Amino acid sequence: MKQESSAKPGKPTKRQAEILNFAREYRRENGYSPSMVEIAKHFDISVPTVHQHIYSLRRKNLLLVDKGKKRSIVTPQDYRSQLVDIPLLGIISAGGPIEAIRNEDVIGVPRSMLPTPSQHYALKVSGVSMIEEGIMDGDIVIVHDQQTVADGEKAVAYIPDRNEVTLKKIYREKNRIKLVPANKTMKPFYEDNVQVQGKVVGVLRKEF
Repeated sequence: MKQESSAKPGKPTKRQAEILNFAREYRRENGYSPSMVEIAKHFDISVPTVHQHIYSLRRKNLLLVDKGKKRSIVTPQDYRSQLVDIPLLGIISAGGPIEAIRNEDVIGVPRSMLPTPSQHYALKVSGVSMIEEGIMDGDIVIVHDQQTVADGEKAVAYIPDRNEVTLKKIYREKNRIKLVPANKTMKPFYEDNVQVQGKVVGVLRKEF
């Protein structure tokens, strides 16, 4: 018997979001949910690991399980009220600046994280310069598309002179911009010309 909860959905890890997205697409194509074995095979992980992710997703109120059925995963309102697809534009450095790698992928993100999905995109993080802000290597950051941020906010910063993009805290100092990592082992650096391309508003954790 399904048990529904009115609690606010929690935040999934990166792998949990991928499982939700896979289950949604599988259900759309086949008319029924994938089995635990099919999920394990798709992601090349063990069935017990799938059970662990499903258990976590249930606790976060991101899916339901209809006990007693082989294909037991049930998504509230066929997942549409829980997830929204946004562009996954590529890789961004959380270390020294590197060029963002553009692609055409999408990723499913909890709707509760995005009041206006059309103004958001996602980037995969490479590097450890933002770990003290809870952004780890391999995480996915959710970015609001905007051209300015307040001092100290986490931003996607484009450096035109080098055609590079980086993820840093932004501070304005007279005629230059200070880009500050959130890692005490790394030093800030300065640029004369920086264009803000978005503000970080959320994080999807990589698989533990």
